[in-house]
Amino acid sequence: MTQNGNFKRRVRARAAKTGESYTAALSHIRESAPSDPGPQARSVRLAVAQTTPYVDPRSVAELRTSGEEMRRLMREARQAGARVIHFPEGATCSPDKRIMSSTGRDPVGPSDWSRFEWAVLREELEATRALAREFGLFAVIGSVHQLTEPHRPHNCLYIISDRGELVTRYDERLLSNTKISFMYTPGSTPVTFEVDGVRFGCSLGMETHFPEIFREYEQLDVDCVLFSTTGATPAFAAEVLGHAAANRYWVSFSVLAYPGFMPPSGIAGPSGEWAVQCPADATSSFAVVDVAHNPGEIARPWRRTARAGIYEPHMVSDPRSGVHDTF
Repeated sequence: MTQNGNFKRRVRARAAKTGESYTAALSHIRESAPSDPGPQARSVRLAVAQTTPYVDPRSVAELRTSGEEMRRLMREARQAGARVIHFPEGATCSPDKRIMSSTGRDPVGPSDWSRFEWAVLREELEATRALAREFGLFAVIGSVHQLTEPHRPHNCLYIISDRGELVTRYDERLLSNTKISFMYTPGSTPVTFEVDGVRFGCSLGMETHFPEIFREYEQLDVDCVLFSTTGATPAFAAEVLGHAAANRYWVSFSVLAYPGFMPPSGIAGPSGEWAVQCPADATSSFAVVDVAHNPGEIARPWRRTARAGIYEPHMVSDPRSGVHDTF
């Protein structure tokens, strides 16, 4: 519908400029289309995953199992034609605050990160990177990024390219009270990357509660925001749909597969509706959809124009406008 509307506007614009009838302008536009196609829509097949929660970073077995599960989903997603696979926050491991607490489980205290099997995590990440290169698949992986002692790590998303290169990393910026008090160092910058001409942004944790994060990515011209979290209430899913509709872009919503009332992973389209969702049965799985960059989109440019002060010249000084307590 958007592309068709854009085409009609081109026809009307030509008719207004040349004085031709709509039919004549339509004929000229169609004749020029092969040599002047205009901006082309692009798309990337995106897989959104939901994975089994693993919460004990002291456990070599859990770290190995989480890596194997991610790589299995990568294989299956590539067979489904995916170019990008998006994993939840803590897909490698989502450390439990009570396990990490240096003062015991109750009350929770500062995390003791010496308990984390960092070497095993890196081995699993290296194996995942090698598989991304083998399959020509981008992978966005929720993990923990170790910093130099005594600094706490970042809660992060690693972005691995189809060449198996770690191209960038997003660190959660707006942390929960527990995370900032006991666990992580906050990040400071937005992160974007491109795949086949489609631009992605990254968000993490509880950041869906903050519209300014998603507004910032609209200003950075992303086509899709990849939002990863450990588990979400229905409010998280509703916010994702709202951000997609308000900013007129795609939002991928990747969560750990906790049983219960948690909504499943899914991808919201620019209309604010789910384009696809994973099964709501708390199993590790993925769903795919073609995420598009559409140069014919008209809502985003208009909303930018509307925010740029176009209404001020049309405001008037009128007593019937300024008085608000009369009919």
